[in-house]
Amino acid sequence: MQMKSQEVGNILVVTVLDTRIDAAVAVRFKNRMMELTTTPSERVVLDLSQVEFLDSSGLGAVVGSMKQLGRARKLDLAGLTPTVEKVFRITRMDRVFRIFADAETAVQDTADAS
Repeated sequence: MQMKSQEVGNILVVTVLDTRIDAAVAVRFKNRMMELTTTPSERVVLDLSQVEFLDSSGLGAVVGSMKQLGRARKLDLAGLTPTVEKVFRITRMDRVFRIFADAETAVQDTADAS
């Protein structure tokens, strides 16, 4: 699972470089998120702008990553492609996550994510 992280102030931006998060890579995604988010930060922005496909296993892995961060740290999403955004909307997970047009907009947003 190709992913990278970058610290921007007190925000950790994690970018998924693969085009799919599905059953074949969901466990690797979750494990990689765990590795990359060990850096202390108040917020994590998950940049999904390169992800073209996300199935229920991928959605479960994203939700699992949010839970792994705990209540003290927020996970926001950015750059959802139309197909991925539809999965979050249909499952009503768009009410659980704050979703931004892109990572830059998410980083600039200073509103409380609670």
